[in-house]
Parts: sequence; structure tokens; C-alpha cells
Amino acid sequence: MPILAVGSIAFDTIRTRFGAVEKVLGGSATYFALAASHFTEVRVIGVVGDDFTREHEDVLRGRGIRTEGIEHASGKTFHWAGEYMENVNEAKTNLTHLNVFESFRPQIPRDFLNTDFLFLGNIQPQLQMDVRQQMNGARLVAADTMNYWINNTPRELIEALRNFDMLLINDGEAKMLAGERNLPAAANKVLAMGPKALVIKHGEYGATIFFREGAFGIGRHPFRAPALPIEEVKDPTGAGDSFAGGFLGYIASQGELSREVLKRAMFYGGVMGSFAVEDFGTRRLQSLSREEIDERFKLFRELTHLD
Repeated sequence: MPILAVGSIAFDTIRTRFGAVEKVLGGSATYFALAASHFTEVRVIGVVGDDFTREHEDVLRGRGIRTEGIEHASGKTFHWAGEYMENVNEAKTNLTHLNVFESFRPQIPRDFLNTDFLFLGNIQPQLQMDVRQQMNGARLVAADTMNYWINNTPRELIEALRNFDMLLINDGEAKMLAGERNLPAAANKVLAMGPKALVIKHGEYGATIFFREGAFGIGRHPFRAPALPIEEVKDPTGAGDSFAGGFLGYIASQGELSREVLKRAMFYGGVMGSFAVEDFGTRRLQSLSREEIDERFKLFRELTHLD
């Protein structure tokens, strides 16, 4: 089944110990869509500027991603620059130019309104709610957020959480949102705010999914998926969004929510995140084949004894 992704489309300037790149294609919606497109049809909503060319859009179209929802505005595309040096799990931001993204107001094409699966990327909570209200027929709504919204728009975020089926955030964000230092306690507090499931990403240590009592009819016991050991992490940018794309893309491809589907989805999320970090920007996700994905999933299964 198709999935609709709403979020940022950007140009990233990145420096790591493996080199540097200038203004490569990036953004939460871009990474998510490219990862999810290996499992199901993806539709994208975002905004870009005059510097976003047909060649850039063809990267998405080349993966069969529907781009009618991308607005072309006068100005420049969102530009982020950062570096990863000693700690690959933490970026040092050198600049953030929101440009046309600053006034982004998602407009949903009529053909997209009937999409069953919806992913709301890391954008302002009020914008997430605006899209959610327009997509009131979606079967599953998942969202991302970050410390900026947790600190600066807590009321709007908590209101939005009541309307999401799943939330995907990292350890620090979960603890910050809940006001708890203990991760399981933090997870339970976040689940009490509304989501049926909470996926907490642990970077190079994998991810854990927690469930609210009675969620999806599959029990509340959490499940942890480790990360594959990667020798060379060339660029961690977009790993979390690629995880989300693999996770939700696999779920959408199955058309059902069972504990077994969610467990496998966690591993496919880890697989897509592991590929994303192997090269700068979205290059690896663009060149990836389904055979490579399934082979790495098989390796995951062998390492973890997943049935």
C-alpha cells in the first residue's frame, strides 16, 4: 500500500573524516522516501526553491516516488551544513538556512488524500496536525520530532501526540519529552500521551519499540532490534530517517499490523539505516537493489537468530 511522507527536502553540506561534499540532496522526506521506495509506492510533500533542478527531482522519480506534492517556491532550498568528527553519532551544525522551508505550509494533492499510511517528518507540530486532520482516513499515522520542538512548542507537540499511532525519536528526545532519565519509564510516559507505539532509536546500538497496553491487539512487551556492526560510517546524516523509511515502508508493504510484521519492520529499518551511512548523502540509497537489502536482512537474521 502507498505511503505519504511529509517533511523537508534539502541540500546538505557535510564533512567527516572520510571527506566532504557540498550541497548534496538531503532532508528528512528525501531519505525517508528513498528508503521506503524499496518496499512500496511512496508519495512526497515538501517545498523546494529555484535551485532545485529537474535532475534533483529525477533522483526521486527514478525510484518511482510520486513528486506532485513538491511545491516549487521562489527562493532557495533549505540548506544545512554540518560535520561529524570524533563522535559519528553527533553532528556539529555549522549553518542552517531554512530559506523557502521557513514558510512551508503542506498542500495535499487530491490524489494523495486517500493514502493509507502517513509519515509526518520532523516539522512544526502544528503543521503535522494540519496534515493529520486533512488525512483523517489514514490507517496508520507515524511521526518524528526533535528537541527543538520539545523545548519550544511543548503544548502543540503534546496535542499532536494524541493523534499519532506511532512516534519515532531517539533516546535523548524520549527522556527530554518525558522528563525521565530512565528509558523504560520515559517510554511509558510518552505512550501515555497518546501514541500506540513508540520507536526509540539508539544510533549505532539499534532501536527498541514499546507498546501501549492493548495497542494493535499484540500485547505491550517491547522488542529490541540491534544494529549491524558497520566498519566505516562515512556519513551518518539521514540514518534515522532511512530507518523510518525502511520500518514504515515494510509495514505498508504488508498491509497488516502484527507483532511479527513489526519485528521484521524493525530489522528492515536497521538494514536501511546501515546502507545510508555507507556513502555521503543519499548516494547509497539511490544505487541500492532489493537483492542487497534482502541479503543484509538475511545476515541480520543470522546474527540475531530471528525466526
